[in-house]
Amino acid sequence: MAYELEDITASQRIFYYLLQYRELKEEEELDLYRAYTENEAIMNLVKRQGEAAESNIERYGNVVYLIPKEDNDFLGFSKALLKSTLCKSTATDKDYYLSQFVILTLLVEFYDGQSSSSKTRDFMKVGELMNCIAERLREGVSNQSGEDEQGGLAFSNMLEAFEALRSDDRGSRQKTTKEGFLHTILTFLQKQGLIDYIEADEMIKTTKKLDHFMDFNLLNKNNYNRVMRVLGVTEDE
Repeated sequence: MAYELEDITASQRIFYYLLQYRELKEEEELDLYRAYTENEAIMNLVKRQGEAAESNIERYGNVVYLIPKEDNDFLGFSKALLKSTLCKSTATDKDYYLSQFVILTLLVEFYDGQSSSSKTRDFMKVGELMNCIAERLREGVSNQSGEDEQGGLAFSNMLEAFEALRSDDRGSRQKTTKEGFLHTILTFLQKQGLIDYIEADEMIKTTKKLDHFMDFNLLNKNNYNRVMRVLGVTEDE
């Protein structure tokens, strides 16, 4: 299919904008947004550039997002970078997997994937999240045999890493404490535009960006069931 030079130029402008800001909002860049949504040729060109950059281009509501694919370490985050960002300087793999388990637990507590809108609550206290993490880790250890653990999550290793973190109720921000570890992860998610972390009230709220991702992409029924199996939650709970 032959494309007009004007369409190619417009698609390049849109893709460059997405590379800069990771999202294109109708309310902020109306001309670019309309060019993408109202011109199929331009939309196809932008999506093809996204594929070449190992990313997906998706529109949820009135926002177009650039979403790096899972193995895209250039536009996304590598395991090594995430480990250094979220965990203490002496972190091992079990610390890294604990950080991912924290994020997964947060998502499951906010979303259930069962209705037209997967979101089930408006906010969560940091202390409640802390308790949920500890509870799910202990449940995972008690429910998981050694044979199961070889093919799934190593709950015992993550619980060991979690319990190795000191407790400090004075508001510590050190990654060697449970409170500081959680603070680092929540601050990171806020920088990505996924949550609002209100430190003064120790409150967590999700953003429309994360709500869109969960509603339209992450929590289809198959993905939801896979997440719940990972966390050890059965259908009749």
